[in-house]
Amino acid sequence: MNRPSRIAAAIASLLAASAQAQTTLSTVNVTAKGYEADAAETPVATSVVGRAQLQRQQSPNVGDALRHEPGMAVASDSAQGQNPVIRGLGKERMVLLVDGMRFNSAQPVGAIASFISMGLAERVEVVKGPASVLYGTGALGGAINVQMPQAKFEPGLGLRAQAGFDSASRGLRGAAVGNFSEGDHALMLGLSASKDRDYKAPGGKVAHTGYDSRAFIGQYRYRLDGQQQLRVSAQHEREDDVWYPGSVRRHPLANVVGNTLTHSPRQERTLYEVGYSRRGAVAGEINVDARVYRQEMHRTIYVQSSLLGRDIVSNDVTFATTGVDARADWLVHPEHLLSAGVNVWRMTASPDSRSARPPQFTQWVPNLPFTDGKVQAAGIYVQDDMHFGPFNVLAGLRHDRVKGSASSINNRTVTTGLNRTDGATSGSLGVIYEADPLLRPYVNVSRAFRAADMRERYQSGARTNGYYYAGSPQIKPEYATQIELGLKGENENLGYQVSVYRNRITDYITGTQLTGQQAVAACGQAQSQYCMKTVNLGHATITGFEAGARWQALPGQWLQAAFTHLHGTNGDYHEPLFQMPADRLSLGWEGKLVAGWSADADLSLVRKQKRVATRFARGLEDPTAGYGVLNVGATWQFAAQQSLRFMVKNVGDKRYHDHLTEGLAGMEPPAPGRALLVSWEGRF
Repeated sequence: MNRPSRIAAAIASLLAASAQAQTTLSTVNVTAKGYEADAAETPVATSVVGRAQLQRQQSPNVGDALRHEPGMAVASDSAQGQNPVIRGLGKERMVLLVDGMRFNSAQPVGAIASFISMGLAERVEVVKGPASVLYGTGALGGAINVQMPQAKFEPGLGLRAQAGFDSASRGLRGAAVGNFSEGDHALMLGLSASKDRDYKAPGGKVAHTGYDSRAFIGQYRYRLDGQQQLRVSAQHEREDDVWYPGSVRRHPLANVVGNTLTHSPRQERTLYEVGYSRRGAVAGEINVDARVYRQEMHRTIYVQSSLLGRDIVSNDVTFATTGVDARADWLVHPEHLLSAGVNVWRMTASPDSRSARPPQFTQWVPNLPFTDGKVQAAGIYVQDDMHFGPFNVLAGLRHDRVKGSASSINNRTVTTGLNRTDGATSGSLGVIYEADPLLRPYVNVSRAFRAADMRERYQSGARTNGYYYAGSPQIKPEYATQIELGLKGENENLGYQVSVYRNRITDYITGTQLTGQQAVAACGQAQSQYCMKTVNLGHATITGFEAGARWQALPGQWLQAAFTHLHGTNGDYHEPLFQMPADRLSLGWEGKLVAGWSADADLSLVRKQKRVATRFARGLEDPTAGYGVLNVGATWQFAAQQSLRFMVKNVGDKRYHDHLTEGLAGMEPPAPGRALLVSWEGRF
């Protein structure tokens, strides 16, 4: 803790030097409390990336948009598969939301977060640390909420459009959002499309990194009166010809098959929502929001053999989720806001999977991992937001019941012992003290849980990585308990957050390779040499320090910095926890130059990661070298509502890959090399 202590002291000195600015600015966050709240007054670590920053970064997906935020990292297996990671916990241990609605899908490869077009997104909010009180199962690392445009009651027609080009992939992107309103009616429609080819890295093109994407969003709102509204929303996104170069694996029958590579010819997300909201006209009236939604994630997932030159596995699966959310908040007292909510959802799937039978791999046979799989959850919570002078206390309690069931697993050979129901209680208590707008220490203790997803419970049979998996229908939930100490503050010239935390996860869920009699019992004699199973480990611990600051050093000139340090331990194996992100320091500048022109630069310095799992990973994790990457950009505001953006990414054409990039040792796909990005955005 010596280094974090020195950094915290330096930041405290900076605060003292800047304490003359008295006017405060509020960064609003909806996801942290479930309603609009000042992030600087919330005893939880958060991040917000707004529309202007999304446009400046030209991020193609959620993972890339959050890469430079403190506490965040990216796990990738492709150009499309960029999964955000919160404090060392990946896609299985965080809740992803779009407009507050939960994304549900058991992703074997790729990124569920990439099913959101960032060309349409308005804002991305992150809550870091256990967040099950509001979001239920899965929120061990936190929650990410991508906010899309909403229909607004602004008379007339409004339009936002953008277009861009990326030289590394020779990619073309475009998006447009229109808002139409008259009287008590409002309609929003949005479209986006992109076409990316295989991108260039310093060593040449990286095969299988191009793909096509297109998306549609729409929302209609009807104003019943000054307090009540009805809404109907729809979202659809489709991606074609997606390959996952990080999924390359050596097949157990390598002399015939060689390596395997997973790809997805087509994948789609469709979401429908019907909602009602009521806002009280005066203080003390109850605010209500309720919705019913249906989301379907459909994917075709194939596995290709390098020696045979054709697919040897095919999967066609739809994960369908139907959900109901209802919440209310009541200002009991000017300093006391009480809120409560109910969340109920059910996800179903029944994969149609087939595999080519060895040794010739010409005869296709069913390989059904499970049939009629269901995971359903119901949760109820209450949260109290209280102010006592300079103290803000945020307390929450929630109870969930999660049930999993299936008709059969392992090609219909197992039909009993497949049902399991778990109850879990989550809680959080945070206190923040405002000594000054720039000096707000806080402490937070939170507990979250995660019930196993559908694949972890029921997928039994050959997987795309070449291993044979045994089903784990009776696997227990995992629980996370975190204590966090932090400091934050914000005014017109400076905003910052500093935090140190310890997160202990018990009954940690992970996949492990079995050997000997365990492998024979779980997978059978024929598959015992490449047998894996999802199991509960005793515990894992993650400690970390993170800091972020944004400072207006001179009028119109902003400096920013973010630092992340994580240390994960596998308590069962007494070694580093598998796949922990490397330390990262990000430095940035943004400022006005001359009339109509602004410029910016950001530098990422990533430390080498030599703390890797050896006993647990059995050679699947190797150390990675450190690297530094510089991006520079300039924006020309040539008209009141029109701008051109020029950006060069990876100025030094550095060849590198992040530690969390999937792939066999030495075969991880490198990140894109030097790229020129040109984009235009206009409002009409």
